[in-house]
Amino acid sequence: MQLAELALLLNARLEGNPETEVTGVAGIEEAGPGHVTFVANPKYSPLARATRAAAVLVTEDFPAIAAATLRTANPYLAFARAIELFYQPPAYPSGIHSTAVIHPTARLGRDCHIGAYVVIEANVQIGDHAVLLPHVVIYPNARIGNRFFAHAHAVVREGCRLGDQVVLQNGAIVGADGFGFAKDDEGRWHKILQSGPAVLEDAVEVQANACIDRASVGETRIAQGAKIDNLVQVGHGSTVGENTLLCAQVGLAGSSHLGRNVILAGQAAVAGHCTIGDGAILTAQSAVSHDVPPGKMMSGSPGIDNRLWLRCVAAYSRLPEMVKQLRKQGKE
Repeated sequence: MQLAELALLLNARLEGNPETEVTGVAGIEEAGPGHVTFVANPKYSPLARATRAAAVLVTEDFPAIAAATLRTANPYLAFARAIELFYQPPAYPSGIHSTAVIHPTARLGRDCHIGAYVVIEANVQIGDHAVLLPHVVIYPNARIGNRFFAHAHAVVREGCRLGDQVVLQNGAIVGADGFGFAKDDEGRWHKILQSGPAVLEDAVEVQANACIDRASVGETRIAQGAKIDNLVQVGHGSTVGENTLLCAQVGLAGSSHLGRNVILAGQAAVAGHCTIGDGAILTAQSAVSHDVPPGKMMSGSPGIDNRLWLRCVAAYSRLPEMVKQLRKQGKE
């Protein structure tokens, strides 16, 4: 593909030879002749000046460099689209593998691919153009929309509801029992039946080995466009707002409520019955046990305002010297 065509497809402004051939994509440090790469983080700007890439996706105001540039408002998004142009994922033709077990009452839409050893139980409904790869299990009475994609060993439990274009990566579990137990008079734990479904709205992606628990009553709901990373735990009865990101190993205790466009970085945690406002951010390994206002950035455990946390961390590194000085003053 020539750079002129790539620029047109990415809606980018080209500065450089329009006839240069591009054969693939690569990171800024690995890119060679024929590759297109990108710079979205300013700390990588020096690498752009030395890159061997055929072209670099950059912001509109990025300084001129030796390599050709494709200028766009969002280089990272443009690079994501460039990957789609050069990488073709496996194709899954419609059909049902001979080892799949599908209950007679289940209903599948048009052009579905059902892989080896898939199990689809009673009264399940799945829309058009679904892809279920080997060992996927769909429990009874689940309702799933169009263009569902379930990688191997994903599970959707009984009565759960999934919208259109939902993606479950390997081992993702939607609707496992919430962790609910009540202690009886003799000190033994009595399991609380988890009767409510998990609901995933349109364009939700749940990545590998993440768990979305069903609710004891009511429902657990993941709103449209939310993305849930590997090994995330969403407790029973929680809600996750539109376009929210839960990064690796995040944990939400039961009845947590997250607004829209929230970001929880890796290993962040929210105690039960807390509300995290729209646009709030919890940085990595933060933990909160109270409500967080919209737009707030929190850090640390227990979580505090990010700017205060940064000052605390800076002070913490000086503590040994401060103690030394105090001891010295005490001897004088």
